Amino acid sequence: MTSTIKVNNIQNQCGANIINENSNTITLGASGDTITIPAGATITNNGTQTGFGRTGTVNWQTTIKTGDFTAVSGEGYFINTTSGAVTMTLPASPSAGDIVSFKDYKYTFDTNNLTIARNGSNIGGGSDTDVIVNTEGIFQTLIYADSTQGWLISDNSTDTVSAANVLIAATGGTVTTCGDYKIHTFTGSGTFQVTAGAGPVAVAEYIVVAGGGSAMSGGGGGGGFRFASPSLSPVTYPGKPLAAPAALQMAIGSYPITVGAGGSAASQGSTSTFSSISSAGGGRGSGAAGNSSAPDEAAGPGGSGGGRGSDANAAGGSGNQPPVSPPQGKDGGAAPAGGYGAGGGGGGAMCAGSTGGGPGNPSPGGPGGDGAGVPTAFGSNGVPCGSYRYYAGGGGGGPNTNAGASQAAGGKGGGGVSGTSNNTNGTAGTANTGGGAGGNEYGNGNSPNSQSGGSGIVIIRYKYQ
Repeated sequence: MTSTIKVNNIQNQCGANIINENSNTITLGASGDTITIPAGATITNNGTQTGFGRTGTVNWQTTIKTGDFTAVSGEGYFINTTSGAVTMTLPASPSAGDIVSFKDYKYTFDTNNLTIARNGSNIGGGSDTDVIVNTEGIFQTLIYADSTQGWLISDNSTDTVSAANVLIAATGGTVTTCGDYKIHTFTGSGTFQVTAGAGPVAVAEYIVVAGGGSAMSGGGGGGGFRFASPSLSPVTYPGKPLAAPAALQMAIGSYPITVGAGGSAASQGSTSTFSSISSAGGGRGSGAAGNSSAPDEAAGPGGSGGGRGSDANAAGGSGNQPPVSPPQGKDGGAAPAGGYGAGGGGGGAMCAGSTGGGPGNPSPGGPGGDGAGVPTAFGSNGVPCGSYRYYAGGGGGGPNTNAGASQAAGGKGGGGVSGTSNNTNGTAGTANTGGGAGGNEYGNGNSPNSQSGGSGIVIIRYKYQ
């Protein structure tokens, strides 16, 4: 059974009509009242609304448009043309008051345009062609007026400064400031933590130097030297030929830093790393040939190659191993032919190690190759303004004499000097330069005359203001 209640009026205490059958009107509340829709309730419109029309805004869609699409009235779109141009087709058979908005999501309309297809309607009174939008960062709202003017722009703004273009903020290492740049220096392993930074301006320049190689008779090779400094271009300085053309793009996150140790006891130096950049340890200098306690071993390859041991009549170790571009270092020096020759110097970042001295007594070793010089804008480390800090020099090669010979110099950048005879040691590579160790006549892996290479370093430089 169905019951029906019919009355002419239902009134609240203040006398406002809620239902009025005579006028077919339902009035909720009186003037000044608040109508509350409880949580969980749904209002469904199955008829025609009046008084609730749009106020010129749209409902923005959360799915980013990366390809061609047809717009719907009442919707706004973020359009990403990073991967190529996009066409937005306007609604077919629009009615007056229809509205569409769009925004250049990645600020790329200037390189990959947006095309607005008319779909049979005029745009701004024009009917001859679609519209090409090529303004970076633009936001526009289009409202359909009538068949004469068609779609008209009601809102238009250009934002060319992307919110994604955020300069870097970071922690880690020892932090210094140079003008608008901050420099983070890592003398040991750690973490470079980027706390802000995105977009094309969030880039980091770097120096990544591996540990230098140890020395026996031949000098130790300098650690691999990898470097990027586009903001310092076109300044001319010793390290620039080795500079990578571009800095590293950064994003918020953690970047583990490894600072390689110098090689010891006839070993190669250890690798240093920052992000995708890896520098190989310097090659070890080899022992003297013809000495029962120093086997006739090949000089070690590495970032820069180790020098060949005395009396060997053989080439030094290969640099830039594994190969990278620009190269991270040079070859080690050879031991000469003819017998009683001295050891070759270790290779450096900029220069190969020199060949050891020829037959004779005394016969000095070959000097180590020079490392790369970097301006003090990458952190002074106590170096006076206007000079350079050098890294990854090769160690001097050991002599071939008992009587004593002049020391073979280490290369600029921490390379150790050689001993003066088989009774005197060479010096270790300088810490945090990646310098190779200096050799002596009969140095070998089991001898106290085997010196250690210098540890590496990682330096990161970026614009912060």
